Amino acid sequence: MAMSGRHMRWSLGAMVLGLALAAEPVAAQIEGYAAPRTAWGTPDIGGVWNSSTVTPLQRPEEQADKEYLTEEEAAAVEQRVVEANARANAPSEVRTEPLPVGGNVGGYNSFWLDRGTTVVPTRRTSLVVDPPNGRLPALTPAYERHVTSRERQRIKDIREGAVPAESYAQFDYGDRCIWYRGVPSLPTAYNNNYQLVQTEDVIAIVQEHIHDVRFIFLDDRPRVHGIDQFGGHSRGHWEGDTLVVKTSGFGDRAYLFSPGGGPQGGTNWDLSGQHTVVERFTRVAPDVLDYQFTVADPHTWITPWTGSSPWAKGDLPLYEYACHEGNYGMENILAGSRMEELAQGGQ
Repeated sequence: MAMSGRHMRWSLGAMVLGLALAAEPVAAQIEGYAAPRTAWGTPDIGGVWNSSTVTPLQRPEEQADKEYLTEEEAAAVEQRVVEANARANAPSEVRTEPLPVGGNVGGYNSFWLDRGTTVVPTRRTSLVVDPPNGRLPALTPAYERHVTSRERQRIKDIREGAVPAESYAQFDYGDRCIWYRGVPSLPTAYNNNYQLVQTEDVIAIVQEHIHDVRFIFLDDRPRVHGIDQFGGHSRGHWEGDTLVVKTSGFGDRAYLFSPGGGPQGGTNWDLSGQHTVVERFTRVAPDVLDYQFTVADPHTWITPWTGSSPWAKGDLPLYEYACHEGNYGMENILAGSRMEELAQGGQ
C-alpha cells in the first residue's frame, strides 16, 4: 500500500527511534551478570518492582544542553530531596479552629507520597532519551488546537476544582478510579509498584495504582479486533534476554498520565486510537529491571519518542490500592459542585 510523504517520514522516524532504543545503554548493567532462569529457560523477571525516581520525565529547560548529571550534582539533587522530605514530614502546628466553610481542605500530606529519593542510575537529566533534547516532541497542529481549545481549558478547570463539574464524564479515568498511568507506566507521586507474574505463555503485570492487570501473551495469538481495552492488547516475545512487548488496540480509551507540576501533579494525555507502544524489559542486575519504551501516536506528537525508567527490586508484597471504594469521592465532588452553584445563585 502506498504511503503519503507525511506517513513515510513518520514511519522512518519510528524506525530510527527504534534503533536508538535498541542502542541505548541499559541501566546499572553489571558486567558479566546473567539473569536467573525460569524452569523453561527464559530470564526470570518475576517479583515486585518499583519505578520511583526524582528524575523528571522531561529535561528541565535550564539544563537544555546537559544530558547527564555529574556524581556530585546527582548527590546534591538527592540530598535536597531528603531535606525537603524531612521538612514536609516534620510535626506541624496543631489546628484548633475549623477551616472556613468552602475552603480548600488540602490533599495528602507528604507521609503518603513516595516519589523516590534517587535519580536514575545513568544520572540522565530526563526519562526521555529521544528526542536528544530530553523533551517530548512537538504536538501535531490538530492536537495543539485540541489542548488550547476553550472546551479543553474548561475541562482542565473542572478537574482542578476551579469551576463546578456538570458530570462524572468530565473527569479522567484516574479521577474516576478506573484506570491510571496508562501504557507505558510512568513513575508518579506514589504507588509506583508492579508485580510481574511469569509463565511460559503469559506474563501478567499487576499495577498497584489502581490494581489493574495487564496480560502479555507470548504465543503469537492474533489481536482481538473489535474489542478495545484500557491497557490495549499486548503481545510479547524474547529477543535474547530482553522481553519485547508491542501494545495497540487502546481505541478511544488511549490515555497516558505523565508526572509534572500543577494541581493534578502531571498531565493527562487523551490519546488516539492510533496510539502504540513498544516496551523492552531486561533484568540487568539482581535488583534492577531496565524498562525502556517507545511511544507513537501520530495524532498527538509529530514523531515517536523514547524513554527509559529503571525499576528497582522490592522485598515486600504488593497490597491493594483501593482508590475510593463505592466511588464516594466522585459523589462528593458532584454534590459539592451543586452546592457551589446554589451559592452562586444557580439552579
